Amino acid sequence: MAFPEKIVIATGNAGKLKEFETLFAEFGVDVVGQKVLGVSDVPETGTTFVENAIIKARHAAKETGLPAIADDSGLVVNALGGAPGIYSARFAGENATDADNITKLLAAIPDGQPRDAHFFCTLVMMRHADDPVPLMSQGAWYGTITDTPSGTAGFGYDPVFYVPSEECTAAELEKQVKNRISHRGTAMATLMTQMRQAFA
Repeated sequence: MAFPEKIVIATGNAGKLKEFETLFAEFGVDVVGQKVLGVSDVPETGTTFVENAIIKARHAAKETGLPAIADDSGLVVNALGGAPGIYSARFAGENATDADNITKLLAAIPDGQPRDAHFFCTLVMMRHADDPVPLMSQGAWYGTITDTPSGTAGFGYDPVFYVPSEECTAAELEKQVKNRISHRGTAMATLMTQMRQAFA
């Protein structure tokens, strides 16, 4: 079975969609965001990244009739008990901007507490809405939270996520480097291996 010609990505996040487009370019797969196809929003009622990714992938596959990939990811800060976690995109409210979320995050970390954190990503691919064995992969990216934002690339919490191995924030990384070492890049590499086996 060959790779699907078209896959819907169950996200409205332009930054995530661009990363998927880059990752799938070499396979000649047409990657389309769900908004382009008129997919309605679905409540993310899960309590874990895995549950929310499954909900989003199934919904997009059902409404489009296409294979769907959903990403549920976020920032996990140990000093905050794992927050913002699954609420990363709406940490400062439903209509929060990246800047709003960063401001709240920096204010929430208690003075003197360790600032270690990691990004976590779960990817789920459903070949169709009733797929009983969806493909699933996960990835983590470890770093620390800076005191102030730095860098203009990336999105979300990238400007305050310091990557020790690169000695800069995620927002200061070149796109190719980020795609290779990030939580999403790691999860995507695993998913691509699974897809090669599933569609061989």
